Amino acid sequence: MAKMIFLLAAALTFAPLAAAQTPQTQAVEILRRSVAFDTVEGRGRVPAYAAYLRETMLAGGFAEADLEIVTHKDTAAFIARLRGRDARLAPIIVTAHMDVVDAKPEDWERPPFTLTEDETYFFGRGVYDNKFDLSMLVATFIRLKGENWRPKRDLILALSGDEETTGETARLLAARFKGALFMLNSDAGGGGLTPAGEPIGYSVQAAEKTYTDFSVQVDDDGGHSSRPGPRNAIYELSRALLAIEAAPFAPALNPVAQGYFRDIAPKIGGELGAALAKAASDPTDMAALERISRDREYIGQVRTTCVATQVAAGHAPNALPQSAKAIVNCRILPGVNVDDVRAALIKAINNPQVKVEKTADFLASPASPLRDDVLAAVRKAVETRAPGAKITPQMSAGATDSVFYRAAGVASFGVSGLWMDPAQDYAHGLNERVPKAAVAPALEHWRVLLREVSKR
Repeated sequence: MAKMIFLLAAALTFAPLAAAQTPQTQAVEILRRSVAFDTVEGRGRVPAYAAYLRETMLAGGFAEADLEIVTHKDTAAFIARLRGRDARLAPIIVTAHMDVVDAKPEDWERPPFTLTEDETYFFGRGVYDNKFDLSMLVATFIRLKGENWRPKRDLILALSGDEETTGETARLLAARFKGALFMLNSDAGGGGLTPAGEPIGYSVQAAEKTYTDFSVQVDDDGGHSSRPGPRNAIYELSRALLAIEAAPFAPALNPVAQGYFRDIAPKIGGELGAALAKAASDPTDMAALERISRDREYIGQVRTTCVATQVAAGHAPNALPQSAKAIVNCRILPGVNVDDVRAALIKAINNPQVKVEKTADFLASPASPLRDDVLAAVRKAVETRAPGAKITPQMSAGATDSVFYRAAGVASFGVSGLWMDPAQDYAHGLNERVPKAAVAPALEHWRVLLREVSKR
């Protein structure tokens, strides 16, 4: 009896607090708690984070039967179902990912796994990629549930746990929901702002490049460092990497990127805007494509890129290296064969002593045909933040969970609720941030978008 009284008292204590929270306050609190879970590969923290999200949605009125944690190795996926009026209809899937890349506290100005803030930004690892939109989605699902609103068909929140690494949980989720009407991905697309905060336009991710890692390795017999010979594995690897840098892939423009450039060029302006406009009107204009390639925001739209991201070499300070190895990460344009990329790397290196091998096979996916109903819903959502803003299909240079859904036959669209200046995109980098002012518009974006797509 004492235990029952305690539980009842706790519930009564909790209820007014939950009821008093505005959607914005609740979203920020979810984001704060989310960043505190260091959901980095190998730490086993994703299941605990999923459990927190489950408890949060239970407290928000969801039934236990509509919430599920799927454990997989040392990570997990989380599923929440907002039940529709007609269970016979194919559901709509809404996705985000719970994991983040690592962050070294000694390199950051602020503790990476604590949500901190100044007058303008929230800071923390994953606050941009992808826990901001994840938190906005959880808060929006709870809000819709609290309003007793029911979609026409089920809305399923499907959160993966290893998007930054193997993508195995997204693959499992995509297989489970391969009969879905379509998927909305919070980890892609979104609104662009000028440094002054003026809207540039809104992009809907409809395609993405193929992600592939290659190992570039040199082996040698080594020996004592006092007796250097004509070969040195580290020097040979260095020359190989410089050769890769000196032989970029030829620029090419596909129709998705061409349309994107056409729409954003007037907003960008200046020399870059002029190059974007020229490439949009003539995708064979090499001078324009080369100018675009010098901008880190747009280089991924116009060429396959391969860049060294990790290096390991040697075994002792007084020994010649027996091995030197680098990882070269490639983001490959749709339609380009992965084996052709490997062949190009080998040709650029031009040294049979250097081995170039794929470290894993990654999925390639087709572009998703645009749907009028999705675009109409996105238009309604965008109007809440930036009336009249141009909506443009986009190809992501990075990889997302969409690749698994598209490969499973589910059309997928990146429709993030975040608007920000691309120059402030510190995803995967130091002092990752999002504007504090982005919270309220993002909540309204998701509320309108989910209600609109559910009308069919």
